[in-house]
Amino acid sequence: MEAVQDHYPDVIAHCFGCGRLNAEGHHFRTFWEGTESVTRFTPKASHIAIPGFVNGGILAALMDCHGTGTAAIAAYQAEGREPGTLPPHRFVTASLKVDYLKPTPLGPELIARGKATSVQGRKVVVTATIEAAGVVTVRGEIVCVEMPDSMAPR
Repeated sequence: MEAVQDHYPDVIAHCFGCGRLNAEGHHFRTFWEGTESVTRFTPKASHIAIPGFVNGGILAALMDCHGTGTAAIAAYQAEGREPGTLPPHRFVTASLKVDYLKPTPLGPELIARGKATSVQGRKVVVTATIEAAGVVTVRGEIVCVEMPDSMAPR
């Protein structure tokens, strides 16, 4: 199954969180499942905050990349197109609000789930959660904008 990030053009597929071409990155991958987007990620032992719990920065990075991936899927859907069709959609984060509801245990697979609550031209607003072992531990809102041309390598 292909993730939306699999369709990002090579010149802009190096994100530390979701870039498939970043050898050191996390390789977050976002899929559409039913009525929501889903990203699954199992943190490494090095992603520790304190013994037994995931670092908040890793959780924010997951929320960030899940949001921009969800925005890309929503933009394709709004146009009645499939990811991978041209022109490609690639979003960046304009605003990231993260609420840490409970400590996130280190060990279980994390599941980020999201929905686009607003799609207006180049701007998409996404709400998302992260759960561990079936418990929502993080909630967020990501305001995403279509990547400006000035960010694309020439």
